[in-house]
Amino acid sequence: MTVHFPFQNTYAALPDGFFARVAPTPVASPRLIKLNRPLAVRLGLDPDRLDSPEGTEILAGVRIPDGAEPIAMAYAGHQFGYFVPQLGDGRAILLGEVIDIDGVRRDIQLKGSGPTPFSRRGDGRAALGPVLREYIVSEAMAALGVPTTRSLAATITGEHVIRETPLPGAVLTRVASSHIRVGTFQYFAARGDTAGIKRLADHAIARHYPQAAQAERPYHALLEGVIARQAELVARWLLVGFIHGVMNTDNTSISGETIDYGPCAFLDHYDPAAVFSSIDEQGRYAYANQPRIALWNLTRLAECLLSLFSDDKDKAIEQAQLILAEFPAKFTAAYQSGLRQKIGLFTQRDGDEVLVQELLDAMAKTQADFTLTFRRLSEAAEDANRDSGVRQHFADPAAYDEWAVRWRQRIGEESQTPAERAAMMRAVNPAFIPRNHRIEAVIQAATGRDDFAPFEELLTVLSRPYEDQPAFSHYAEPPEPDQRVLQTFCGT
Repeated sequence: MTVHFPFQNTYAALPDGFFARVAPTPVASPRLIKLNRPLAVRLGLDPDRLDSPEGTEILAGVRIPDGAEPIAMAYAGHQFGYFVPQLGDGRAILLGEVIDIDGVRRDIQLKGSGPTPFSRRGDGRAALGPVLREYIVSEAMAALGVPTTRSLAATITGEHVIRETPLPGAVLTRVASSHIRVGTFQYFAARGDTAGIKRLADHAIARHYPQAAQAERPYHALLEGVIARQAELVARWLLVGFIHGVMNTDNTSISGETIDYGPCAFLDHYDPAAVFSSIDEQGRYAYANQPRIALWNLTRLAECLLSLFSDDKDKAIEQAQLILAEFPAKFTAAYQSGLRQKIGLFTQRDGDEVLVQELLDAMAKTQADFTLTFRRLSEAAEDANRDSGVRQHFADPAAYDEWAVRWRQRIGEESQTPAERAAMMRAVNPAFIPRNHRIEAVIQAATGRDDFAPFEELLTVLSRPYEDQPAFSHYAEPPEPDQRVLQTFCGT
C-alpha cells in the first residue's frame, strides 16, 4: 500500500540561502498514536494509507515520500526583545507542500524529526508532552474558529529524549498555510540582502496576498495585509482567553495563523496580567500585552521592507509608519466587535465599550472564570432567572448584580428576541477550552502510563467547543485550587 503525497513545492525552489536541505533522522520503532483523519482528507491524502506501517514511517521521519524535498528553513528573530541573527528550523523539517481540496497550498512539516544545520547543539528531537500539547491546543483553536496551524499526526519514536530527565520522544506532523515568519524577513535584512528580501516578499505575495500584486505599491500592500491579519488574529486570541506565551518575531507568521505552541495557556479566572510561560519572567507576553507586542513585531517586519518601499530612507520610514498606524484601529475594531457579541449586542452604541470594560473589571477584581462567565451569560440572556449561573463565578456576586442592571437595560434597547440573542452568544462563547490542568493530566497519563484514552477524550470534547455536551460537562469546570497549573514550559 503506497502512500501518495501530491507535493507541489515552491519554497524549496527558492535559492539555497533560504534553507538547508536535510533529511529527517530515522527513529527506532515509530508508533502512530493519533492521525487526524478529517484533516488528511482535506489535504487530499488517503487516511487509510497514512494509517499503515509505511504511513507511520513517513509521519515519523523514517521514510521520505516520493516528491518530498525536505528542508529546514532559515530565519532570525527577536527573542524576548533581543535579536538573534540566525535561528532557523532546529528541530523541524518541511517535507513539502500540497494543495488541499479548497485549492489552498499547505505546508507539511515534521517537528522533532532530528537535528538540522540550525539546531545549535540541540538534538532536534521533541518530547511527547509538548507534541501532545501542540496537537490538543492547535486543534482546539481550529474548532474555536481561530486561524491556526493544524496537527495531522503524532507518533512516538520508540526512543527517549534527554531534558531534565529521560522522556518519551515523539514527532508532530504540522500543517500550515506556510512557515514564513517575520523572522524570515529579518534573516535577510540582518545580512543586508535586499535581493533576498525582495524574493521572499514576492513569494509571500504570490502565496498569501495575491491581491497585493495588483496594487500600485505591492510591498506596501503586503505590509497592510499582514497587519490586518495579525490585528484580527490577536483580537481572537483575547476573545477566547488565549495567551501565546512566546510572541517572538520568529513565532509570528505572516499568513496570520497562530504558530509555535510552546508554553501557551488559556485563562481560567480573568487576569489581564496573567503569565503562564516559565521563561517569560518579566511578563513581556502577558495576556493583555499581546496587542502591543504584535505591533512591535510588525514594526520589525516594516523595518525589513523599507528598502522595497523607497530608495529615500526617510520617505520609506514615513510610509511604513503610516501603515503601522493602522494596527491599533484594526485591532480595536475586531476586539470590540467580538466583545459586543460576547455580551449579546447586535448593534454598536455609545457606551458599549464602557459597559464591557466594567464587566471585565469586575471579573478581574473578583477572579471570575473567563470562559464560564461569558458562557453562563449566554444562558442568562435568554432567561433572567438563570443569573445565578453567572453570579456563582464572582467572589462578590453583588459586582455582577450591579453590572447586570445596566446590561439588561442595554439589551432591552434592541429588537432581537432573548432566544436569538442567546443563540448568537452561544456561537461565540465556548463552553469548553483546553484548560491547562486538563492538558497536564493528558500528558501525565500518556508519558507515565502510555495511556492515550484521556488524550482522545479531550480531543473529542474540544472538537465541539460551542456545544453543551452534558456527558462531558466536567470538562468545562475550572480547576480546583490544588489542580491549578501556574506555569507552562517550552517544548525545546
